[in-house]
Amino acid sequence: MSASHGMLRGILAIALVLGLGACATKPPASDPVARAEYERINDPLEPLNRATHEFNMTMDRYVLKPIAEVYRFIIPAPIRGLITNFLDNLQSPLILANDLLQGEFDRAGTTTARFITNTTVGVGGLFDVASDLGMEKHKEDFGETLAVWGVGEGFYLVLPFFGPSNPRDFTGLVVEFFADPVSIYLEDEHGKTVARSRTGAEIVDFRARNIETFEDLERNTNDLYAAMRSAYRQNRAFRISNGRESAEEDDLFDQELE
Repeated sequence: MSASHGMLRGILAIALVLGLGACATKPPASDPVARAEYERINDPLEPLNRATHEFNMTMDRYVLKPIAEVYRFIIPAPIRGLITNFLDNLQSPLILANDLLQGEFDRAGTTTARFITNTTVGVGGLFDVASDLGMEKHKEDFGETLAVWGVGEGFYLVLPFFGPSNPRDFTGLVVEFFADPVSIYLEDEHGKTVARSRTGAEIVDFRARNIETFEDLERNTNDLYAAMRSAYRQNRAFRISNGRESAEEDDLFDQELE
């Protein structure tokens, strides 16, 4: 088992163990208004989640955001766009697998056509030629697939390093961590360093593209934790419904948007 696999399993174990003693008190049935609000928020681990949120924000403030700012300062915007396209193209096999698992065969055909077009004409995915030809980009992950299969989201959960989630989406994250075809190929053919470099590049690219979005959210809310919880849930509903459900502030958690 690699160190990165061990870290992911460790995060799950920590969340489960600490969660046992960090549950928010459920209001009594004699207070129906408070009980309804508690059920609506669906955040029984709020004390633990807020602590994890603060940890993540500290890591972001002193590590991830400075790296993203240096990246934006050094790399010109056009080159960053090429990097984003390249990384997006590498996600296509995983998106295709989830398209098929969800029975979305038209979207699967689009994903396949996009991958072939961008990998060939688009020079390995550096140029998003497929979008110029009218093949719309979309994202899918295994958490969304589980939702389509009828699996409930469960309670809100903030993971160390990974951020907002829930048991269903975390399960999807674990499955994809071990089953992503591109990651498996890169590790088998080029070693763990290359596979991990791809993951690091995706994280920095995403953070660099969302610096202003996150700053706006911080400025315009008195409770960043609650705002992120709401934004995450709205974005997930939007993506699971393939855009049929409206969402606000979804760009914070949507890597398709700049």
